[in-house]
Amino acid sequence: MLKITPYIPIIVPIVIIGGLFNPLFGYFLLLDMIVLMVISPFKGRFFCGNLCSRGLFNDFVLSKISRKGKVPKLFKSMTFRIIVLVIMMSRMIYQIIQSQGILYKLGAVLLATYIMQTIIISIIAVTISPRAWCHFCPAGTIQRLFDRKKYVLKADKSKCIHCGLCNRICPMGIPVKDILNHPDCIKCGRCIEVCPKKVLKF
Repeated sequence: MLKITPYIPIIVPIVIIGGLFNPLFGYFLLLDMIVLMVISPFKGRFFCGNLCSRGLFNDFVLSKISRKGKVPKLFKSMTFRIIVLVIMMSRMIYQIIQSQGILYKLGAVLLATYIMQTIIISIIAVTISPRAWCHFCPAGTIQRLFDRKKYVLKADKSKCIHCGLCNRICPMGIPVKDILNHPDCIKCGRCIEVCPKKVLKF
């Protein structure tokens, strides 16, 4: 986890509250997309685990009131992910075209998308699990498609004492035996930090 990661969640209320006064705050969503597209070919879903404001807001804030239940298998289905990606991208592109390229109107479209997604993400985080959305998030799906597996988790299994701390700390709920090269690993590094024997590393 990056040193700035615990402070990233503050972006969520800043964008939403700031957007009430100025729609240009909506361009934060565009910045999000640009950053993740630049990072994903080299580090996969690193953005999700270290820089995503909504995901980290769930981890550090909503996790305190979340049911922390089991993520439905449907959410992990690639078919479902693609459908959600196509629907959300189509909606946003349509609204951008309708905005006629005017700066404030485009900002308003992006802001509305950010707020709508944040509401959905928050409801899912509280009622199911903090990172349930992340299994079928359009941005996460895009990162999976661009992931060149250059930044994968490795383990020296001879050092493992089977304490289970890595399993309990993983925000995506991926068992450590499956996490190596797992496409849904968000590269947050929390399993590395919690391991008492330094078994894991990128």
